Amino acid sequence: MPVQVTAEGRTRHEVARLLLEEGPMTAAVVADRLGISPTAVRRHLDALVADGEADTRDAPRRGPRGRGRPAKLFLLTEQGRARFGHAYDDLAVSAIRFLAEHAGEDAVRAFAQARVAKLVEPHKAQVTAPVGAAQRAEALADALTKEGYAASTRRVGTGEQLCQHHCPVAHVAAEFPQLCEAETEAFAHLLGIHVQRLATIARGDAACTTHVPAESPQGQLAEKPSKTPDGGNE
Repeated sequence: MPVQVTAEGRTRHEVARLLLEEGPMTAAVVADRLGISPTAVRRHLDALVADGEADTRDAPRRGPRGRGRPAKLFLLTEQGRARFGHAYDDLAVSAIRFLAEHAGEDAVRAFAQARVAKLVEPHKAQVTAPVGAAQRAEALADALTKEGYAASTRRVGTGEQLCQHHCPVAHVAAEFPQLCEAETEAFAHLLGIHVQRLATIARGDAACTTHVPAESPQGQLAEKPSKTPDGGNE
């Protein structure tokens, strides 16, 4: 029995990790990606929902309206993300509050900038080696994934979207958005192009999404995207 429970827990963790890194997604997609039966996947998803670690929403309809109910997408909640680590949140919030009260907002911004610099510095050569912004965005996603941010890129419209599906400091950033602002500035510097933060986990979105625009032949930035309800763009 202990072995069975361990295997069950390990599979559920893999289901949760897939939702973290690539969700929201349907139960059928989860089953296909993990190579396990739809029945088993549904059991794990139902358990995650019951424990408050996952939630559901209707998938957008594609093409002409069909009959029947729309497919359900599963995504992790903040409680679900917590299983992948929000280390020392209370201590971090208390420390930054102390810093803000005794040294002021400039000190908080300086701390945020120093933190993100330490995060990206080991990967600077890897990220800046490619010539194009899209290739740099992909290299940055790989670097962020190594640092625990489960990042990916996707082509959207006139540019790339850099998506961070996990944020180890989301609870802290919810009170101190300077962490997100410093991160966006660092991304722009590394990529060599103006970027636009569309959504953040700290504000309750499903992922931290940053738009990396393409450059026109004249070197002008492409038009900024408008934000859609799910944190993407049009």
